Amino acid sequence: MSNATEEKLQENKMGVMPVNQLLLNMSLPMMISMLVQALYNIVDSIFVAKLSENALTAVSLAFPIQTLLIAVGAGTGVGVNSLLSKQLGEKNFKQANKTAMNAIFLAVLSYVAFVIIGIVAVKPFYASQIKNADPEIYTMGVQYLTIVCVCSFGLFAQLIFEKLLQSTGKTLYSMIAQATGAIINIILDPILIFGLCGMPKLGVAGAAVATVIGQIAGGIFGLICNLKKNKEITLSIRGFRPDGYTIANIYKVGVPSIIMQAIGSVMTYSMNMILITFSSTATAVFGIYFKLQSFFFMPVIGLNNGLIPIIAYNYGAGRRSRMIKAIKCSLAYAFLLMFAGFVVFESIPTVLLRMFDASEDMIGMGVLALRIIGVHFLVAWFCIISSAVFQSLGNGVYSLIVSVARQLVVLLPVAFILSKIGGLDAVWWAFPIAEIMSVCVSGFFMINIYKNVIRKVPDNV
Repeated sequence: MSNATEEKLQENKMGVMPVNQLLLNMSLPMMISMLVQALYNIVDSIFVAKLSENALTAVSLAFPIQTLLIAVGAGTGVGVNSLLSKQLGEKNFKQANKTAMNAIFLAVLSYVAFVIIGIVAVKPFYASQIKNADPEIYTMGVQYLTIVCVCSFGLFAQLIFEKLLQSTGKTLYSMIAQATGAIINIILDPILIFGLCGMPKLGVAGAAVATVIGQIAGGIFGLICNLKKNKEITLSIRGFRPDGYTIANIYKVGVPSIIMQAIGSVMTYSMNMILITFSSTATAVFGIYFKLQSFFFMPVIGLNNGLIPIIAYNYGAGRRSRMIKAIKCSLAYAFLLMFAGFVVFESIPTVLLRMFDASEDMIGMGVLALRIIGVHFLVAWFCIISSAVFQSLGNGVYSLIVSVARQLVVLLPVAFILSKIGGLDAVWWAFPIAEIMSVCVSGFFMINIYKNVIRKVPDNV
C-alpha cells in the first residue's frame, strides 16, 4: 500500500470518522485488553492466596515497585503516544519514525535501570516494610520481586510497542498483544505455582515466572505487529542515533506521567507502612482492594488511552469541535464504568473477599474497607479523563499536580492522622476525602486549559 493511501486512511479515521464511533473504535480494543489485564491481576492473586495469607501479603507488598515499573514504561509510552499522534496529524512522517525509534531506545534504558533495582534494592525494600511480621513474607516477597524486575524487558517491550500501535490507530493489534500476555499469565499461573502438568511447584516464584513469560510473549507479538502491520511508521536500527530533541519532547509529557504514576508507588508503600502497624491482614486487604479496583479503573484507563491520540491528532489538524465532542463522550462512558464499580463495591464486598480465600478476620476488616473506599468511584472518573486531556495537549504537568495533591498532600497525611485518632476503620476514609480534593483541582485545570488552549484551536473542516 502506498504512503499516500496509508495517509488517506489515517486521515479518514482520525480526522473524519464520527467522533463517538472513532472513540469506541480506538478505545474498545484497549478497554477489552485492560479488562483482560485486570482479570489476570485478580486471578493471579486468587491463586497466590490459595498458598497462604502470607503469600498474598508478600505479593501485595511488591506492588509499589511493580507500580514504578509500569509507571516508567507506560509514562514514557504516554509521551510517545501524544507526540507521535500530533506528528501524524501534522503529516510529519520523518519525525514520527524518529520518535518511534527513540521510544524503543528509552525502553532499553529503562530495563537496564530496573535490573539494577532488582539486584540491589529489593531486599532492603521488603525489610523496610515487614517490621515484626512473619519472616516468611520477606523470603517469598524478595523471590517474587527479584524475578519481576530482572526479567522486566518483556514488560517494557510490550508497553512501548503497544503505544506505537495505539498512536497510529492500530488499537486492535494493541489489544491482542496485551491480551496475549495476560492470557498466557493466567494459564501458566496455576501450572507454575502448584506444580501442575509435570512442572515443579514454584509457589510465589511461579507467579513471577508466569508474569514475565506473559510479558515477553506480549512484547514479541507487539514488535511483529509494528513491523508487519504498522505502515505509518518505519522501525529500523540502521543509522539510528539517539536524538536529544525528540527524547526531550517525549519526556515533556512522559515525565509528568511517570512521576504521576510513580507517586502511586510512594502512596502504596507509605500506606503499607501505616497498615502494617495494625496487622499484616490489613495490608493484605489493601492489596485485595487494589486488585479489585483495577477491574473498573483499567477499562477507564483504556478509554483514556484511546482518547489521547484522538485529541492530539485533531489538535494538530486544527479541529476543535471534534476535540470537544471526544472529551464529552469520554466523560460519559467513564462515569458509567465507575458507577458500576461503586455499585459492586457497595453491594457484594463479602463475595469479592471470599474469592481470595479470606479468613473471617479479613472479611470483617475488608467489608467495611471496600464500602468506604468504593465511595471515591463516584468522582474518580472525571479526574482520569481530565488527565488524558492535559497529557494529549502537552500539559502533563497539570496531571502531575493533581496526582501529587491527591496522593501526597492529602491522602497520606489524612490516612496517618485518621490512623492515630480513629484506628484502622477510619483510615479508609482518606481515599474519598482525597478524591474530592482531586476533582476540584482537576475541574479548575480543565476550565483553564479550555480557555487558554482548546478555545483557541481553529475548527478546520
